[in-house]
Amino acid sequence: MVMTSRITAPAASAAPAAPAVPADPAAPATSSANPVLRVPPASPAAAAAYFGASLAFHADVSDVASALAADGDPGFVVVDSRSTASWGQGHIPGAVHLPTALIPEQAPRLLDPAVPVVTYCWGPGCNGATRAALALAQLGYQVKEMLGGFEYWAREGFAFETWEGGEQRAADPLTAPVDDADCGC
Repeated sequence: MVMTSRITAPAASAAPAAPAVPADPAAPATSSANPVLRVPPASPAAAAAYFGASLAFHADVSDVASALAADGDPGFVVVDSRSTASWGQGHIPGAVHLPTALIPEQAPRLLDPAVPVVTYCWGPGCNGATRAALALAQLGYQVKEMLGGFEYWAREGFAFETWEGGEQRAADPLTAPVDDADCGC
């Protein structure tokens, strides 16, 4: 004997559907809300705390590049947490090469604990910079992660070094303004 099951749609209701937007704008969204508002936004105070904290943990490629290009000491050191082969393919000029696995033994001789560190790895699909930032924080360093990693450094058109010398690519118009140094954000 073979058993089958049939899935049927719920019976249609004669009553009109409830509006997707709550009548009271302050009321929480319901399960019938659109996917964006299915979980209601946080309060402004909670959002300010979250986004403020996020900025304490992250820096973006453009801000790092701008600080490094300015005259004088940027006030931080950049750490490339990738392998030696990856470093040779391309790295940010002036970065310290410190693969994540070597941080516990080499950070004390390569980094000043009084100087904040900005970590990076390959790109947004890689959590290597996050792991490096964690390892450094556990050793007592102030640390931020550079969002976008080396991928966005190169895609935004910033110069980088390879085992063959310096290189720079044109900015990708999907990641950086083509004819303006300031993206406006």
